[in-house]
Amino acid sequence: MRRPIKKRPPLTKDERFDSVNVARLVNYIMLNGQKETARKIVYAAFEEIKNAKEGGGDPVEIFETAVRNAGPQMEVRSRRVGGANYQVPREVRPERRLALALRWIINAARGQKGKPMHRALADELMLAAKEQGSAVKKKEDTHKMAEANRAFAHFAW
Repeated sequence: MRRPIKKRPPLTKDERFDSVNVARLVNYIMLNGQKETARKIVYAAFEEIKNAKEGGGDPVEIFETAVRNAGPQMEVRSRRVGGANYQVPREVRPERRLALALRWIINAARGQKGKPMHRALADELMLAAKEQGSAVKKKEDTHKMAEANRAFAHFAW
């Protein structure tokens, strides 16, 4: 039997940008409980976005667009049927879509070596807002995988 969904306390809004998603981004970037360091990275990245020569503008708006562009609509989940494992395409819940988008953006930013994290994060957010970059490519790969396994959709539970 499946476990009941945990009742998580709602996340408080970020004090500078008054956004729950920005607070979630800070929490995702945080390593070893160093929240203030994570905040500095996010705020510096948002400053980079605001002061960018091309594609600059409201950083929260660009961040929201980037998350929307990097979040997958479909994904594949393994399902065991009669001794065989099938990759069954499923629709992604909104909470998971947000979590995956943030995770992919942050991993893409961490993968850029030789750059400060705030600059890499700003670059990745601006690329994702323009539907480019590693996070959006990961989303497209996920969609291709779901499309390729559409024949197994009838195994969905």
